[in-house]
This record gives sequence, structure tokens and C-alpha cells, in this order.
Amino acid sequence: MTFRVLFVCTGNICRSPTAHGLLRQAVQGAGWAGWVEVDSAGTHSYHTGDPPDHRSVAAARARGVMIDDLRARTLVPGDADEFDLILAMDGGHMAHIERMIPPGRRARTGMFLDFAPQAGVRDMPDPYYGGARDFERVLDLAEAGVAGLMAHIARFDDGKESV
Repeated sequence: MTFRVLFVCTGNICRSPTAHGLLRQAVQGAGWAGWVEVDSAGTHSYHTGDPPDHRSVAAARARGVMIDDLRARTLVPGDADEFDLILAMDGGHMAHIERMIPPGRRARTGMFLDFAPQAGVRDMPDPYYGGARDFERVLDLAEAGVAGLMAHIARFDDGKESV
């Protein structure tokens, strides 16, 4: 059985591809590449087909995470049947997801940073109009979220819980 995770932000060029790249790397490191699949999408089609913002790419690369192969895409209703977990970067994205995905679909939805309660925030700040420090902050928060998400996924891998 495959466990599929989708990260969602606005244009799919900053926050969600950062989380996507971090989780992908963690999954590979854990030896779960054949079991856990990761993707990301945007609530809007502003950047469909584009690579992540060059500042996101540079910040991730500085931490040994490659995301320059990713391409932006838009969240579609069918994602609710393709993914097990759809995670929003902020409350606006969560509202968009909830409007788009009818009850009873396969995917569970939630806030990404709920997996990092120690961060003290639920909304991942948008670094797009900021500077290098803002992209570093996104990476810090995404690393915390991915660590919590990996611990959550590990419970399924151990057979302690069902998806």
C-alpha cells in the first residue's frame, strides 16, 4: 500500500515545494521511497509549469535539498481521490481545500504545521515578497513539520495505526 501526501500553498513555487523537497528527502533517507509518495500543488494557477522560486531553490540547496526539478501545478478536485493526506500551508489554503474537496473523499486534510506544535504557529508565512531570511524561516518551519509528519507516518509503517 502506498501513502500519498500533497502539500498545498498559493502558487506552488515557495512553501509547498520546500515541504515537498524536504519530505521527499526524509522519505528516501528512511527507506520509504517505495511506500510514501510526495507531491505539491497550488490553489491558483499563477505559475503552472514553472520551477520553484529561485530563492526557494537556493535556500533549500544550501541545506542539501534539491527542489529545482519540481514544477508548479494547480490543485484539482481529483486530488482528493489520489492522496491520503492533503496539507495546507495556511488557513486560506485550508479553506480553499475544504471548499474544493467534498466530504467522503479518500484524502484527509489538515494544516502542515500542526505536525510541529513546538513551532508555535499554524500558518506558514509566505516568503514571496520577503528576503533571504523569510525563505530560511520557511525552511526552519518546514523541517519541523516534516520531522513531525515523519513520526506520524512511522506509526503507520509500524502497523500501529491504519491510514
